[in-house]
Amino acid sequence: MLFRTRALRTATAIAGTAMIVTLTACSSGGGSGGGGGGADGAVEIEWLVQNGGSTPAMAEAMIAAFEAENDDITVTMQTQPGGTEGDNLMKTKLATGEMSDLFHYNSGSLFQALNPNTTLVDLSDQPWVDDLTEDFVTVVSTDEGIYGAPIGSSFAGAVIYNKPIYEELGLEVPTTWDEFMANNEAIAAAGTAAPIIQTYGDTWTSQLFVLGDYANVNTADPDWAVEYTAGNRKYAEEPAIAGFQHQQDAFDAGFFNEDYASALYDDGIRMIATGEGAHYPILTNALATIQQNYPDNANDVGVFALPADDAANTSITIWQPNAVYIPQTTEGEKLEAAKEFVAFMTSPAGCEVQNETLVPSGPYVTSACSVPDDVPDLIGELQTYFDEEKTAPALEFLSPIKGPNLENITVQVGSGISTAEEGAALYDEDVKKQAQQLGLEGW
Repeated sequence: MLFRTRALRTATAIAGTAMIVTLTACSSGGGSGGGGGGADGAVEIEWLVQNGGSTPAMAEAMIAAFEAENDDITVTMQTQPGGTEGDNLMKTKLATGEMSDLFHYNSGSLFQALNPNTTLVDLSDQPWVDDLTEDFVTVVSTDEGIYGAPIGSSFAGAVIYNKPIYEELGLEVPTTWDEFMANNEAIAAAGTAAPIIQTYGDTWTSQLFVLGDYANVNTADPDWAVEYTAGNRKYAEEPAIAGFQHQQDAFDAGFFNEDYASALYDDGIRMIATGEGAHYPILTNALATIQQNYPDNANDVGVFALPADDAANTSITIWQPNAVYIPQTTEGEKLEAAKEFVAFMTSPAGCEVQNETLVPSGPYVTSACSVPDDVPDLIGELQTYFDEEKTAPALEFLSPIKGPNLENITVQVGSGISTAEEGAALYDEDVKKQAQQLGLEGW
């Protein structure tokens, strides 16, 4: 299971086909294709979204704002489960020609699994494409076209740190692994906080030393993702072994909180927000939980990239937002209406809807959108990596290969049960099995 899927998406089972939620007074025009005019002359289109989290509320608000400016287009929202069930439904609907006029889905490797060149409309000629970041274009495109428009903000796999601790001890944000370990030494000597928070009671959180290090791997070896997918790169080799080695080094130094083996994600959030711990390698969407549970501490946390051994390679790993796509079965006036709706989503007006309904966990990937002025400082610190072009998409956006046992292996390495070399070798075997199941060449 992809890390993002496990950590962030709720797969709510609904028997049968998608539940239809009608947001307009007139009836839906049915499936995709040409035609689609309603009784009042408006073109009717359908938008399919996942039913978990804040996505339906965002979609409802987006539709209302769009229809207020476009009385000649009526949009009806459809919802379906996320997770593996949703993935299978997406593929089935595209294969059978039953997909809605546009749909909200993952970017990256799950997008690639939809066979976009033969199932999706190429949107590379749309004006809003020029506003997209290069990293986002990478995860919604093929050699033949650009197919997706972003919805929501990005977020990073990085180190969230407690700023009051840094201020009290006179520490500076590290840019190398040695500098990071020196900061941890100073924090340990002060004796008032755990240098590094780990929360293996929620095993998925143990993966950040490895997954969050990918941008550093990419900077050192820009061909790594492609060669890894082809079976020519291994985690047991440099530069990718560094993530496992750093996790072992941190454990060996005794820098983890005493209850690291049983602590939960919510414990980690409390510790980093209140200063019980100084560093928490985690996803920056943790900021939403900090804002909710510890609002007075929201500006007490900052963020920096997991440092590489060489400062020149230190970059931050970005989880890209989901996207909106149009299937090739959408034609005629429905296609033009769908394109208008997508253009609205990527406009400042659409961005305003996103800011009101979704909590930004990082910068947007289109220059048309800006996070609100009152967001916590962490977002601005993350933005500096974008401004300096020191980012890379997480590996799961660039390769379909992610072994299912990584979180168990990183728990072992982070608990002293396995060495970095042993853990990396175990993971190479884990991904080999998955690559063979996917039928990839070179494995």
